[in-house]
Amino acid sequence: MGMELADIEAALGDRYPRYRAKQLYEALYSKRLLDLSRASALPAALRTEFPSGALKVDSRYDSIDGTVRYLMALEDGKTVESVFMPERGRDTLCISSQVGCPVDCKFCLTALMGLERNLTAGEIVGQVLHIAAEHNLEPKDRQMNIVMMGQGEPMMNLDAVLKATRLLVDPAGVGMSERRITVSTSGLIPKIEEMGKAAIRPKLAISLNASTEEQRVELMPITKKWHLKDLIEVCLHYPLRSWEFLTFEYVLLRGVNDTDGDARRVRKLLANLKCKVNLIALNPGPGIPFETPDPERVESFQEIVKLGMPCFIRRPRGLDIYAACGQLKRMTEGADLVDISY
Repeated sequence: MGMELADIEAALGDRYPRYRAKQLYEALYSKRLLDLSRASALPAALRTEFPSGALKVDSRYDSIDGTVRYLMALEDGKTVESVFMPERGRDTLCISSQVGCPVDCKFCLTALMGLERNLTAGEIVGQVLHIAAEHNLEPKDRQMNIVMMGQGEPMMNLDAVLKATRLLVDPAGVGMSERRITVSTSGLIPKIEEMGKAAIRPKLAISLNASTEEQRVELMPITKKWHLKDLIEVCLHYPLRSWEFLTFEYVLLRGVNDTDGDARRVRKLLANLKCKVNLIALNPGPGIPFETPDPERVESFQEIVKLGMPCFIRRPRGLDIYAACGQLKRMTEGADLVDISY
């Protein structure tokens, strides 16, 4: 898992006919036979010679709203989180690109973990394949979206993210559309430029979360290195495809970045970009020193921003199981999982 067709051909070498590599590739990605012993088209020796690399579930948590949070076990004993969000007419998978995250955004539970390591392309794709197999998802029959907004900063693991994307969109593989895959970044400018040059790439989302440089430095210390004005400049020159919009995500924190003045500054900051804004009222958690704004404040913010560009409010999913945006910190049952409904 994580190998492209050329990689599998190289692994098989001259011990098997070349067409066996294609059969193996299709069995894994198209048919999603995570246990290769079920790949009846392959000779018995080949089915047992190579492990598939499929991920296993360490824990599963089911929300009252239908959301499912998976704690996936990796080969080295570490775990990483993935979230399945069923909706009317479509399904969304939120997947991780790293174990933990090094960016240290002050409103995010994942930041409290720090970074443990990057995921491989196989571990990124493996999250998708496991959830698709578990819930009988077929992107050719029903809309399936993938957002790389779980644990990690995807741009710090860009090679693996792009390789995983190629496997996901290959018609002979998982068979998704690039339009259905989004990667979210805190704003690593050189990596944004690098991703824009890739022949096959996800859509780009920027985690903004502030209306001024000073405010963003406090909330997202990475801004000390990659300044807000430079981030907007690179977005101005990002090579959008004809059908594509940039997405800006904005986590609203009560009394910090949620005023009407903030909304007007955001609208002005993004005025020259082909973009949309997603507003996320803070999803609370232990150790986070911020509060969630009232719904009326969120709606007021939206009304101001949408005078300049499309602006949407993202409703939280899986709050009761710590599956919502910014909450992925390997919470487990018992003391960690508390009633945070509001």
